[in-house]
Order: sequence, then structure tokens, then C-alpha cells
Amino acid sequence: MKFLDLSPLARINSFLDHVDVGEYVVYGDLEAYSCKLAGLDKKLSRSLDQEVQQVASSSGSSPLELSRSPVAPLTDASSRKTLIYLILTLNHIYPDYDFSQLRAHHFRKEAGLARSEELVDTHLLEVSKVWENTPGFGEAPFLDTLWSAIDEAIDLKDCDVYSYKSDGETDPFGEKATVWAFNFFFYNKKMKRILYLAVKAVSKAAADEDKDDEEDSKYAYNSDDDGEPDYGMANEMDI
Repeated sequence: MKFLDLSPLARINSFLDHVDVGEYVVYGDLEAYSCKLAGLDKKLSRSLDQEVQQVASSSGSSPLELSRSPVAPLTDASSRKTLIYLILTLNHIYPDYDFSQLRAHHFRKEAGLARSEELVDTHLLEVSKVWENTPGFGEAPFLDTLWSAIDEAIDLKDCDVYSYKSDGETDPFGEKATVWAFNFFFYNKKMKRILYLAVKAVSKAAADEDKDDEEDSKYAYNSDDDGEPDYGMANEMDI
């Protein structure tokens, strides 16, 4: 997949890098990709396609059960391709994680744009206020700017909308201090593009507590059992 360097998206993405709204900080990712595969993506795509086909054929599932996949029947090559695009997008956005083992049940197809738009607008209300008061950004309302940039990049009326069902432990959404988080994939099959929007809010107080706990555990781990201070005496190798 190829990252699409679109300036309207890049501008919003840079703003969402760190938005302080008082009690919590908002972090967001907004990126678009071409679904044309090359190199390692093509190799992984073939591997995933084979695995999904094998699972579908050996699971004993009925055609009706397979048709209930969030990406449509996995017996259909185009449905498997959609699933692969979702997985590859996550791998590109979060290179420190490996999503190669995800399958269809890890995703959800949204009923339409209305729910995702409502959820995004509600959660980003405070972010909009910061946008308005930030020099160089607030010349137009944030949500209008956001949806206009997304529509320009992906043509929303022709998109299917998916979301990743986070397990909260082995992915970027598992931070303990997270107050709320959401993610959406906007997939336009005609344009062969996929746009990913994910935002999370991290509590400042909870994040500070986590840091304090980490420091305390490090101190406890490095402390001597008798409580005496360690003056760093040289060992034989140092001498």
C-alpha cells in the first residue's frame, strides 16, 4: 500500500498529534493509502489470502455463517482483499505492532456514515475549541475542515465504513490512562483507497500515576534488601 501525502489531511494530522484539552490530552492519526500493493505488502497479502481461504474451507462453517463476516463472504476474493487492506493499514500506521494475525471477527462494519460522524463530532467537541484558538488553524470550524478533507480524499458517499475491535492489551489502544478511543476505516472500492481515522484521549492524572508507579517499581527493583544506600562500589572487573 502506498501512503498518500495529501496536504489537507497532513495539516489536520499535525494538529491531532497533541491536543491539550485540560484534564486529558487527545492524540489522533489521520492517513490515507492507495490499495495498490507492492513489495512486502504483496507478499503478506498472498500469505494472508491463503490463510483466510484455508480457515474458511476447513472451519466447517456453512455458507450462511461465512456470509456474516464483517467484510462480506470470505469465500469471495474481493471480501478477503478488503480484510487484507484493513490489516495492512494497521500495520502501516502502527509499525511497532504486528496485526498480521487479525481476522474478520476483529473488525466491525458500521451501518453507515451517520453513526461514525456522530461519534467523531461528539468526542472532538473540546478539540474543536482548541483548534479555534490555535494560530494558523482556526480560520474555519474544525469539524467542517475535518470532514471536508476526508471527503476530498476518499469521497465519503461511496465508502464502506469499518472499525477495529481493540482487545485493549496488544494494540495501541491499550494504554491504561485512555479515557476514550475510536477508530474508523473509510474504504472506497472504486477509488481503491482507504482512509484511517483514530483518536484517543489520555488522562493526564492517570498517565502521571502510571509514570509514578513505574518509577516506584524501578526503585524497588534496584534497591538492596536491607534498605542501605547503594554507593556503587567497584567490583573486580571495574578494578
